[in-house]
Formats: sequence, structure tokens, C-alpha cells
Amino acid sequence: MKNIHINIENIKNRILSSAKGKAVTLVAVTKTFPVEDMEEALSCGVSDIAESKIQEALPKLDVLCKKNLLENITKHFIGHLQSNKAKKAVLNFDLIQSLDSINLAKDINRHAKDINKIQKCLIELKVSEEATKTGASVQQTEEIYKYCLENCQNISICGIMTIAPFFDNKEQVRPYFKLANQVFSDIKQKIKNENFKILSMGMSDDFEIAIEEGSNMVRIGSAIFGERNYDK
Repeated sequence: MKNIHINIENIKNRILSSAKGKAVTLVAVTKTFPVEDMEEALSCGVSDIAESKIQEALPKLDVLCKKNLLENITKHFIGHLQSNKAKKAVLNFDLIQSLDSINLAKDINRHAKDINKIQKCLIELKVSEEATKTGASVQQTEEIYKYCLENCQNISICGIMTIAPFFDNKEQVRPYFKLANQVFSDIKQKIKNENFKILSMGMSDDFEIAIEEGSNMVRIGSAIFGERNYDK
């Protein structure tokens, strides 16, 4: 039996303890979990939900929409976004956290312009050398931001997202979060854009260390909903 309500309260308390007065947004990552779990999380006061695959997300969002459960809910897309899915991402998500190239920025901007929308995005920064991880390098992150600022009137870059490598010893993840925070701070200092304020880093296994290292948005899935079954 899932204890989603209890898990959410536990996560919120751990966030408060780590944040030491700083505001941190909890994003419930609902990928691979059924819409019923999403409904329960929303009933517990969760106001931010995230999905990573367009084809999985849309049917679930449709159910929630028909039940009028998405009012005042922020929908995040956190998976690797292919250009051919950019249009659906723009149509259905409030914040795209995985902008990782200028070409993708062009696609997002074009589709957002078509519907007269300012699409909020985070640039996904790759902090590790893992081949399985996507994202932009430090230099590319600055280039993407500069490009969007000068050429994409329908994109608002709101910050940076990163995924740290997994370690059994959680302390080993700290330098990766420090790096992301440094990149975030450097860009913020250079640009001085009040919209650039989100540092999204930290997941179920490492979110407390991420918060200690500057994160103000954490993406929590399994610690709320239980272990994922990717074979379903």
C-alpha cells in the first residue's frame, strides 16, 4: 500500500529542515505512476507535477483536466525533449526544464510564438561525464542563454536544471551541485535578469544535499510514490 500523503509530509519536513528558511519548491515527479497517484498528490497540496515523456503525460493530463484538477497547478516537463515533440511540450507544459541546445530553443520559440505564449524554460546543465546524461556544457549553457535573450522573444529563461550522478556515498554528489550553483550564480550576476531565479537540482536520493548547495527546486518521485516499475 502506498502512503503518498505520509511521504509528502515527510519530504516537506525534510525540505524545511535543509532549507533553513529559504523557499524551496517541491515538484512531484509522476512519470511511470498512474493518474490516481497524481490525484492523491494534488489532494495533499502538491502544486507542481512533472513528467518526462510526452506520450505518457498527455493522457494523464487530459484526465486531470477533465476533472478540473489542474487549476493553479504548474506542469513541468523534465525529460529529454526531441525537436519533433517540442510543439506538444509548449502546448501542455508551463515550464520546460530540459532546454539543452540552440536548435531546440529555436523550435520552442517558434511553437510558442504560434500560440502567442511566453514559454518558461530552464537550461539543462550537464555536470557529469556520464554518457547516459543529457544537457549542455558550462560554455553551451551560457551560449544558449545569450542566444535566447537576443533571439527568442517567446522564451523566458528562468534558471538552470541539473541531474547529478548517483553515488552510494551521498557526500560525493556535493561537488556537482556546487558546480551547478556556481554556473547559475555566474550567469545571474552577468545578466541581472529578475526572471532568472530557479536552480532545479536534487532528487529523491540527494535533495537535502542539493538544497544545502543552493537548490530552490527539487524533483521528487520515488520518495513520494514508491519505486518505479519501468517494465509496465
